Formats: sequence, structure tokens, C-alpha cells
Amino acid sequence: MSGARLLVSAAHKSSGKTMFSIGLCAALRAQGMLVQPFKKGPDYIDPMWLGQAAGRDCFNLDPYLSSGDEILSSFTAAAARADLSVVEGNKGLHDGLALDGSNSNAALARLLGTPVLLVIDARGMTRGIAPLLLGYQAFDRGVHIAGVVLNQVGGSRHEAKLRAAVEHYTDLPVLGALGRDAQLQLDERHLGLVTSLEVDDAGSRIQRLGQRVAEQVDLARVLELARRAGPLPQPSSATVMPLRAPASAGPLRIAIARDEAFGFYYPDDLEALRAAGAELMPFDTLRDARLPVADGLFIGGGFPEMFMEELQANASLRADIAAAIEAGLPAYAECGGLMYLARSLHWQGRSCRMVGAIPGDAVMHARPVGRGYVRLQPTAEHPWAAGGEVLAHEFHHSSLEHLPQGQRFAYRVARGHGIDGAHDGLRQHNLLASYSHLRGAGWAARFVGFVRDVASRRAAGAQRATTCLRVA
Repeated sequence: MSGARLLVSAAHKSSGKTMFSIGLCAALRAQGMLVQPFKKGPDYIDPMWLGQAAGRDCFNLDPYLSSGDEILSSFTAAAARADLSVVEGNKGLHDGLALDGSNSNAALARLLGTPVLLVIDARGMTRGIAPLLLGYQAFDRGVHIAGVVLNQVGGSRHEAKLRAAVEHYTDLPVLGALGRDAQLQLDERHLGLVTSLEVDDAGSRIQRLGQRVAEQVDLARVLELARRAGPLPQPSSATVMPLRAPASAGPLRIAIARDEAFGFYYPDDLEALRAAGAELMPFDTLRDARLPVADGLFIGGGFPEMFMEELQANASLRADIAAAIEAGLPAYAECGGLMYLARSLHWQGRSCRMVGAIPGDAVMHARPVGRGYVRLQPTAEHPWAAGGEVLAHEFHHSSLEHLPQGQRFAYRVARGHGIDGAHDGLRQHNLLASYSHLRGAGWAARFVGFVRDVASRRAAGAQRATTCLRVA
């Protein structure tokens, strides 16, 4: 396995590290390298772009939701199949939830023994870049800052002043300078970048980013610094593997919504569902008239508000899903999936009918309703919970309103907002619908186990009914 790796970070968010990371993956892939992308923290959208740029799934590394051993195991398994691993950080290098920095980008770099490449937004800056970089170097000596890429450079004169200041006052190499170019920006909306699934020319945009990085960044020096990384640390305990289905267990079919409206899925969680015995059956909420024949249903997050008219127009599929949930089909929905299963969706003065499996209305707001990490306490209503507190994340601009009294909830919210500030995980028949996004093999195995139990009970009931008919 190649140990070449680097973590791309910045002094603050919106510095251009995502554009650079996408371009870097595309540029190196164009040279024939196998590049494995990773994204730090909870994020669905950046990994879509990074994965398309690299030509392989991007995996999330989250020190809040996963243990150090789980992160090392996930990283090691994916990096083993690549020439170079690129981890894109979130926010700034030292930003994180904990005051001690234990879940920061810097902490992740230390855990993985990975050199850091800083992308600096240089607008309005010349000599002042030097004390900024010196402060970052001094703040945590355990983090190896290997080099700097200047971004949003205003021209050759600006670049020369920046390079002179960095070279005179610091020992950091300047690996490249990216000029301002509005054509290379990606469209954004309330949750960040527009997903690559929705952009018709995503491939050509990625190619242009790759070409620009190849022209303005010294890729040979970037690779040289990445290859200086020492041996990859190993987990202190046994490698964490997805929970496997019993050898005697038959296959289960789980229908999963995958289209422009619903694309928020973690690749390793999908693999965990398969490892637990599920065959995933993709369907398109915008175009498919019927729900696939399946034992369970999973609708992840996304942007249903952007496609609300198309979702409403597909009345046959909406009716199919509503009937299946009413009949007891085991189902799980996260955030956008919850909105789709609601009675209606309201946004920007418009209202559209949705599935109606949930007796409430999803209403979009201009500002976030729930944002960040959450801590959940499972209740007795949870259909497939096990163990204690659940760590997850949420980021939604919608609220679920007009719910009747007496609803059943699977979680009490200890941190975060959820559905009403105190509860999350609405129960309807065998449906669990939540604003919180889960992570890890544990929830996937428990959900598949629940689907299997329901399928077994149904099969046993059908067999008893057949036997009774024969006796009669």
C-alpha cells in the first residue's frame, strides 16, 4: 500500500479548499494516478464532487461520530487501493466542536500522521500572510504543515508579494497560486454546493478545475510532500468490520431512493447494509411509476424542495409508497426523506402534495432549524435500537408542522433540535423518519435485522394462513 497522503485545510471556511481538492484529484487522475478522496466531518455534497473527480467513492472521516480506531480502519482499507490519499478538511485547520481541538482537522491529521497542505484565501493580503502562517505553525507543533497554496490571487504582482513574504519569514514552500476565476466557482444553495447529480456539465467543470490546478500548482512537489508521510498508524484494537449477516440468512431486498432529489448516502454505510444481508434496489422518485418489490425501504436526505413539483407529479409512486408503509413495510427515512413522506411540502410560497405517510407538513425556512451534531436517547418506541446514546448529525431548513397530538417518537433529543426540539424519529407503523443522519455499521445491521424480523413474521403468518386453508 502506498502511504502517500495529505490533508487539505485552510485558515477558515470558504477559502477554496474544496475547489482545490476537486481540482487536485482530477489533475492527478488525469496523470493516471489512483487517488482516494476522503472528507472530514459530516458532509454529503463535497464527497459527491470529490468522488466524481477521483473516479471512486469518497469516504467521510468524523472524529465526533467515529472512534479513532474506526477512522484508522476505514482510512487504511480505502487507502490500500490507491497511489495517493487526499483528505479534504472542513472549516479551518484548528476549528472543531471541542475546545481542546480533539475533533478538529488538526487532530485528524495527527491521528493519520498526515502532512497538511494549507489553502490560503489571499484576497486583501500581502505581507500579513507571514504572521498568519507562523501562528499556524506554532499553535500545534504536532501537526506538520508541509506547504501552502495561495488562492484568489489578484495577479502576478500580488502573487510575487505573497511569495516573497512567505519565503522570507517562514520555511514553508509555496506550491502554487490560483488566480481569481469566476468560471471555476460551483453553484451554492442553503446546504452548500449544488450536488454533482444536479449539474449537467459536472464532468466538464471538474475537468476545467483539474486543468487549472495542473497549470498553477506544482503537482510534482505536492506528491513529493505527500510521499514523505511516515508509516500509517494502525488501530490499537482489532480492525472494525461491518457486521455480517448469518450464513443461513436469505437475501433481503431494500428499495433505496437514488436520484437528483435524494442522494445523501455514505458509501460505507451502504456497504454495511449489503454486508448485513441487504440487496439494495435503487429507484427514482422523479421518474419511476412503481416502488420496487422489496422487504424494506430507505429514503435518505437530499433536496426534495428543489424537485417538489416533479415529486408531486409522480402520483403513482407516491401512492405506492404510502400504501406500502400503511401495510407495514419496514422503512427508514432521513431528513429529506422525512420531508418527502410528509403530507405536503411548502417552500417560497408554493405547496406540493407529498407521500402522506406522515401526518404533518414539511415547511422550509430561510434559516437553519437544526444544524450540527446531535445526541439522541432511544425510547421504547424505537423499532430497531440497541445500546445507549446515539451520536448523529443534522442540517435542515425545514420543520415538520401540524402533527396531531400523541405521536410516537423513537428518540429524546439530548443535543440538537430534531423534529420539535425535544424529540426525533417519528414512528408510523414500521416507519422510522428522522431529521438526524446516522453513521456507522451498527445502525445498518440493526435496521436490516428489523427488516428480516418483519419479513420472517410475514412469511410465518402467510404459511399459517395457507395451512389453515388447506385444513378447511
